Parts: sequence; C-alpha cells; structure tokens
Amino acid sequence: MSTKHAQGISRRSFLAGTALASTGAVLGLAGCAPKENKGAEEANAETGSTSSDWLGSEPTVQESDIVETIDTEFLIVGAGTGGLFAACAAGEEGIETFVLEKYNGGVVRDDVGGVNSRLQQESGYTMDLQEYLLDMNHYAAGQCNLNLHKTWYEKSGETIDWYETVLDQYGVKLWHEAAEEKHETNYKHWATGHSPAWPEDGSLNGFTVLSDYAEKTGHVTFRYNTPMVKLVVEGDKVVGAIGKGENGYIQVNASKGVLVSTGGYGINVDMQKALQPHTTSLYGFNSAQPGCEGDGIKACLWAGAKMDDTHSSMLFDRGGLPADSLGGADCGVGTLFWMGSQPWLKVNLNGERFCNEGRQYFGRALAIDVLAKQNEQDGKEVVLMIPTTPELEKLLSVREIVWPCGDTVEEVAEQVGLDPAKVKATVERYNGFVEAGLDEDFGRSGEHLVPMTGPFYAAPVTVSTSMTIGGVKINTNGEALKLASSGKGDVTLEPVPGLYATGEVCEWNCASGWTVLSAVTIGRIAGQNAAAEGSAS
Repeated sequence: MSTKHAQGISRRSFLAGTALASTGAVLGLAGCAPKENKGAEEANAETGSTSSDWLGSEPTVQESDIVETIDTEFLIVGAGTGGLFAACAAGEEGIETFVLEKYNGGVVRDDVGGVNSRLQQESGYTMDLQEYLLDMNHYAAGQCNLNLHKTWYEKSGETIDWYETVLDQYGVKLWHEAAEEKHETNYKHWATGHSPAWPEDGSLNGFTVLSDYAEKTGHVTFRYNTPMVKLVVEGDKVVGAIGKGENGYIQVNASKGVLVSTGGYGINVDMQKALQPHTTSLYGFNSAQPGCEGDGIKACLWAGAKMDDTHSSMLFDRGGLPADSLGGADCGVGTLFWMGSQPWLKVNLNGERFCNEGRQYFGRALAIDVLAKQNEQDGKEVVLMIPTTPELEKLLSVREIVWPCGDTVEEVAEQVGLDPAKVKATVERYNGFVEAGLDEDFGRSGEHLVPMTGPFYAAPVTVSTSMTIGGVKINTNGEALKLASSGKGDVTLEPVPGLYATGEVCEWNCASGWTVLSAVTIGRIAGQNAAAEGSAS
C-alpha cells in the first residue's frame, strides 16, 4: 500500500454497548431502561433531500480538492459485520486492504446464523436444504434470491467454524441455540443462531475482536471518521472511492476491487417514503443504526448497479417504551427488546385483549395488530401484561427488570393507568380459556396458550422497525450486478467490474435472525474472491 500525504491512520477502539438495539433473548426486558435514539433523528435532519429525489446526482469532487491519495489492492467501505468478516478474509489471503468507516468504529451483530457448524453438529440438530429454501421463499413472499440462501446454507458453517476459532484466541466462547425441544408453533424454528459469550466487563465485542484480528494479519489498515462520498469509476470498472476526512477529501485507489458494506437506509425517511411508503405509516419507533442512510446503495447505483424493485422493512411489535410514555406513539426514546411477543397478553387502553398474541413473532401480522389499535387510540400505545413464567424467571436471574410490577393484576394495571377491574376481568377470562384449552375470543392455541400468573409486569409497546430489506443485486460471489443486454432483446444481470456488496446494502436475503447471512458469509466470500481478483460468476 502506498500513501501520499498520509494522515493519522490508526485503529480507534469502539466501546461495547454502543449499539442502539439488541436482539439477543438474554437481554429481554433490559429494554425497560429507556435509551435516547438521537442518532437517527440527527441523521434524518441532515439528509436534506425529499422523497421524490432521494437518489439525487452523484457528487462532483474536483481533483484539486483531494488532499490525500492512497493506493491499495482491496478497499472495504464500512466496518460493520460484513466489512469486518471480509477484511479478515482478505487479510488472511495476504492482499493489502484498506477500510473506510464513517464513524469511530463499527458494530458487529452478535447472533450469527449458520448451518452445519461444528457446534450445530455437536448439538445433533440437522436441517434439510429443500425444506429450508421453501420456508425462506414463503417468508419473503417469493422476493428473495434463493441462490444466496443456498450459498449461505452450504458455506455458512465453515465461516462460523472460522469465527469460533478466532474468538477462542481471545478467550471468548461461541454457543449455539440448539433446539432441544419440539413445540407446536405456526412457524418453523431453525436452530441456526451462534452467539459469543462476551466478557461482562465489556472489554471485548465483535468489532474489537475482528478489527484487531484483521490488523494482526499485517495487511489491513483502518481509517475512521471518513464517510464515503462516491465510488471512482474508470470506463465500466470501479477502481476506488472518495471519502471525506477531517482535513478534506481522500481518494483510495483499489486495484482488486471495492466492497460496499454500509448498511441499508433505515434512518433515511426520504428513501423509505419513496421506496416503501407503506412502512413509514406503520412504525412508531426506529432502532436502525445511525449510519444506515442509504449512502452505500446510492453510490452503487451511480456506478451502474441494479437495485431490487420491491422493498420492505423488518417490523416488530416489541418497541419497548418507558412506563410514563402512554401519551403518544412518537416518543423519541425506547429500545427494541426480544421477548415482546410471547407468551404475554396485549391489551388496549380499556384493558381488553384485541388480537391473537400467538401469531408469528417476527411478522407484520402482530405489528399491524398493534398499529391498528394505536390508531384507534389516537396514537397511544398498547400494553403488554406480563406473567411470571420459567422464561421470565431465567431472565430475572441475569437482568434487573424495571417495568412496573405488582403481585396482583390490579396493582400493576393501576401503575400504567389502566382500569384495574377491567384488566382483572380480561386476565380471568383468558385464564379460563387456558384451562379449557380453547381461546374462544382470538384462537390462541398450543404452546402460546400460557396461564397468566403473578407477580405481574406491564410494559407499553409500539411498532418498531430495525432495518430495511431491498438493495443492490448481487451474485453468490458477492459481486454487485448491473443490467446487460446482448443486443438481441434479452436483458440479463452481469457483474459490475470491481464492485462487491454485502449485508443490508444488498437485495432481499433475510428471514428473522438470519439477516446477516449475506453480511457474514457473502462478505467473507467477497474478501476471498477479491484476493483472487474476482472469480467466475
């Protein structure tokens, strides 16, 4: 790597706990402690565009404005989950790699999905490829790229094994969510999750481990606080990118390609309104990462890449709010917590149930149920009535819960402003259904028909979103794709020379907790392919 006018290239430590949301079950109701979500608000205010011109024109940067030029082999834009897995892979292959990151560090998802890892095999859990692909196609309403899912299915195990080996070097163990018991559910549970057991003192996290490992290969250099402005294209080939640092523009020339791993557009309201206006009318709390402004997607499109025609978002019914937030949905504070759907009751401001709480835990169905009721209540949140269950007791052993609590239903109902007598009647009616084995009001059944027993907790919740779905088209090598024609009237997709993409910046490839399938597995593949100067598509 050669550098002209080099300035302060160094790794910045990123403190644990800076992520705005956590989706690990162990965190559960830790979301009771409100956290401000200022990053999204500030980023939205800075976009300066309208829904009709969300893409805009590619910025123009004069050569005279570039204060620093860096020559490398492989450039990665974004030091999140996908970018770091790619950086480690490229570093191991021995190619000079430069990483541009918008902030002073990145965030790596803890729950990483994988198939046929050593840990999964040890648990005895097996999966069927065809059943899995059919399920994913169903979840995505036919919108996902099954080739990407197949690649994840076949390649993710070795990536997880690699990750386990790396973590072991840092004294961190990886555990697998083995599905040991069979339950009656209306959705398939795939036991693919692998999560690191990070030290309680917060000294290590995914970013600190992977960035340190990448640097120790001797081939990876990080530059922080330097957002990408645009890609550099010569002819039809992407040959680098321009970023904006503290002292002006820098240009990074990359002889073996550029990987864009900058996330989606979860906090870019203009893009959401243009590409999926239905979503903006659904959620009341946004837990997307502050950097998810869609800038990477835009840069890829300016370079000729093709984007998904259909867009959506991950919606949940578990946007946790402070106990005093019953005054409106747009509360400005809150957190995403995992155990918001089952087996708890949802009640309206009259203390009455209004839906089957046992529907798919991650799906729009539950979110829309909550939204509809909020609209009826002039935007005021619904309330979860939470019983004491074995799952909750396990949670209480590791985490303090700060939601209102009471030994009786009446006591906790009064604390959140609900009519104690009405809530008591609702709970008693529901418990009668549990005893009879039939929910006559909403058809809740199976493992979801759980008795309400005290002590009781109560939590106001709203509809939340955490990420966007829909982005740059890619192939199984991680190469970004563009429209092409042979001149005979046919239209195909072919790679944009020199351009890779991974993670949320890419096309539909998610289902529940596997939203990182492209980031982790395809990111690593992209790093390996860049080392070989690309591979056959």
